[in-house]
Parts: sequence; structure tokens; C-alpha cells
Amino acid sequence: MIEVKKVKPSFVDGRGAITSLIDRDKAIRSVQIITSKPGAIRANHYHKKDWHYVYMLEGEMEYSEKSMADPKAKIETVTLVPGDLVLTRPMTAHAMKFLRDSTFLALATELRSQDEYEADTVRIELVK
Repeated sequence: MIEVKKVKPSFVDGRGAITSLIDRDKAIRSVQIITSKPGAIRANHYHKKDWHYVYMLEGEMEYSEKSMADPKAKIETVTLVPGDLVLTRPMTAHAMKFLRDSTFLALATELRSQDEYEADTVRIELVK
């Protein structure tokens, strides 16, 4: 089941707010800001080792995933909006279809140089 965390500020005062996105034992080694246009599809792959978070800053996307460890697993899809956070674990196929102009953060446990990224990525067609 896709776990979507609705992220809200953990501390607010007259100066503004502090919002904690991640508080886990996995070290984040890479952070990207990614923009996408309506109708664009991203991902359609899974990672052998990488854990990564997707945090929606603006826009809207359909996020789909399927466990590659279970041959009988079905594709699940949820809609993410600003403030939503999703964790994608290794060996979980995932795809993103953007419904509006969107910006999100990708926070990953593995480095994202092109060579390292490609070595950890297996491409599939989860979403058309």
C-alpha cells in the first residue's frame, strides 16, 4: 500500500514555520528539484538499492507503484498534491504522471550521478 504522509509544520511562531520532512535512519545522499509539465511521465522504473522520497512542492501528480518482489502484486495509484511525501523503497517499480505544472523534491539514499543512477535503475513500463 502506498503510504502518503500529509506533511504539516511541526513548529509555528511569529517568524514562520519549521516543517520536518524526514526523520529516519537512512542517510540522504542526494537532493534534486524536478519540474514537470502536464501529461509528462517520469520514472517507469525501479531501483535495486536506492530508497527515495518524493515531496510535492507545487502541482499535482498521479504516483503509481508496484512491488517487484511479489509477482502477484497489483499497481496502486494515488494523487499527490503540495505537502504530500511518499517513500519509494528498493525493488518497488514507480511511475509519475503529472496532471498540472509541478515541482517536487527527490531525496535519495544513493548518489545521482548519471553512471551511478543508471547502474541502480531497471526501466519498465508501469504507466503509459
